[in-house]
Amino acid sequence: MPEITLRAMRFHTLVGILPHEREITQPIEIDLTVRVSDGAHDGVVDYRALYQIAADVVRAGPIDFLEDIGDRIATGALAHSARVRQARVAVRKPHVPLGGPLDHVEVVVERVADA
Repeated sequence: MPEITLRAMRFHTLVGILPHEREITQPIEIDLTVRVSDGAHDGVVDYRALYQIAADVVRAGPIDFLEDIGDRIATGALAHSARVRQARVAVRKPHVPLGGPLDHVEVVVERVADA
């Protein structure tokens, strides 16, 4: 199946369970890859709509976990078009204070469309 990838979408959002994470936006970066069926008869996969799905999720308000962001985006991508058969979302959060050098934390969520 062909793949479509939107790589390194960048947003600032309220994400996390700590008090300061509920008040101060943080940068996150998202990759969305969808695998699509070959048949154009099943509709068009609009890249703008896929971007908007991601933007709407992160702008919806405080989100507790990166996993929630990934799951909501993957679910939205699968619902966008009958051609979208699989969705893989990587959500990265830089600047996580874990006591040592760290570039970012990444959570990956993969979903498959119902048959």
